[in-house]
Amino acid sequence: MAVTIEETAERHTFVGWAKDDPAGTEFAEVRRTGEGLSASGVALGTDPEPYRLDYRLVTDADLATTELSLTVTGSGWSRTLELRRSASAGWQLTTAAEGECAFPPPGGDAEAIAEAVDPDVEVSPLFNTLPLLRHRLVDDGASVDLVMAWVSLPDLQVRPSRQRYTVMGAAPEGQVVQFDGLDDGFTAEIVFDDDGLVLDYAGIARRILTNADRR
Repeated sequence: MAVTIEETAERHTFVGWAKDDPAGTEFAEVRRTGEGLSASGVALGTDPEPYRLDYRLVTDADLATTELSLTVTGSGWSRTLELRRSASAGWQLTTAAEGECAFPPPGGDAEAIAEAVDPDVEVSPLFNTLPLLRHRLVDDGASVDLVMAWVSLPDLQVRPSRQRYTVMGAAPEGQVVQFDGLDDGFTAEIVFDDDGLVLDYAGIARRILTNADRR
């Protein structure tokens, strides 16, 4: 089962996930064209306190991230993080914060994430799609090691995260990929559909909604 999309194909997908631990939900609108992938999403989280996340992601034609904007809103506070990336200038981070909360300031060291091509937003299954599609992990046993720009929630701090994706084989619902966090030892199996979107991320999220308009 090929977890990839033909470069000339277009996809417009609405997808939702439920999260059990910590409890939450996430809904995203994902567009894929020959010019790249874009996604807009909203997530509700509960740990360590209730918050709302709004994000907007844009990639280039090679599915490398060029822009990610995130806004987190809590009770009496909000903060934003904008990450922009180009091959010539690397990552640029812009932050803002309003109100009072117990979290450290948003942002991080752009040089520390210089090796990263994509962000990985904590407990968001949308962002696992990018490395899977870009590296065309379609063959059993295929494996790739990556450095990601890890964005923690709800503080929006950024740090490098070494990760490994290993394709384990086909399942009735899709393709099974093992995720390994090489810095913290976290391991989980992720099931992706034919479009490279997460169906089930063990212990993190499970698909509850999808509605694709393909042309």
